[in-house]
Amino acid sequence: LAMFAFHFIWDLGHFGHIDADFPYSPGVKAFGHAIAASFLFIAGASLALAHERGVRWPGFWRRFAIVAASAALVSAATYLAFPNAFVFFGILHCIAVSSLVALPFLLWPWPAALGAASIAVLAPFVAREAIFDAPQWWWTGLSTFEPATNDYRPLIPWAGALLAGVAATKAFRSLSPALGASPAEAGAGSASEARKKQKAGVFPCFVEKRKDSSAPSTRPGGATVGLVFLGRHSLILYLAHQPLLFAGFTAAALLIRQPPETERFEDACRAQCVASGALEQTCRAACACAAREVVRQDALAGVMDETERSARIATIARACMGGGE
Repeated sequence: LAMFAFHFIWDLGHFGHIDADFPYSPGVKAFGHAIAASFLFIAGASLALAHERGVRWPGFWRRFAIVAASAALVSAATYLAFPNAFVFFGILHCIAVSSLVALPFLLWPWPAALGAASIAVLAPFVAREAIFDAPQWWWTGLSTFEPATNDYRPLIPWAGALLAGVAATKAFRSLSPALGASPAEAGAGSASEARKKQKAGVFPCFVEKRKDSSAPSTRPGGATVGLVFLGRHSLILYLAHQPLLFAGFTAAALLIRQPPETERFEDACRAQCVASGALEQTCRAACACAAREVVRQDALAGVMDETERSARIATIARACMGGGE
């Protein structure tokens, strides 16, 4: 749900419904980082739970292949849509590679995973070097700058979140005997009864009462069922939600028929010009000229700073009014 909200905000900016810089503001970026960290932490927890009795190799490689293929699909799709900022190492790439890194820590005690997570998180502060600025090393996260891409979750430091999930889950299972015990170790009748008792300790709302109990049966509500559905189909929803959002925004733009960007620019320019005391006719001509020149010169390409944007527009507007460069 957080991912849906974040990408909805990003799309609002991309389609011009809000300030295009807002999705890149510190608060929204922090929101995105928190979502990515939770994805990776949960992926680590899932690995630890799935392989707590030893690595189940067929299942591990099947999962790895699915995630890696999905990552490749994201790279291909974003290259077609955003060739200058395509996703070459995003969240799915990081989950796939970090899962390989985590393999030995599934077998070792949890402090080892915690130590590795700490090293991964702290490494960027001490290990960034210019040698990693070459494109083939951007996936490491140790370059001295952040490459232009729409989703960048390099191995360092983001693998630390997945390893932290492994460490936390293994620690919780080892420090909580009642939850960590296998059904055979539970010592309370049959294996099925042991599993039921173990599950009841963690998820009591999913365990039906005995038929002879006087208490009414407890069943999950609609919200719980919906959240479980989202969780169990998270990968396909991740892959499908942005194309659906893009289609929706595109359809809305066709229906609303918003004025072109240059037309909105001219309107804002004229209003500001007239407010400064200039004649309406002079402002109309100057702003139309400025809009054409901004497009012709591609003067705002790559400029994210609002002060710099305003300065460039002002320079072009003065030239259009005969004020020189």
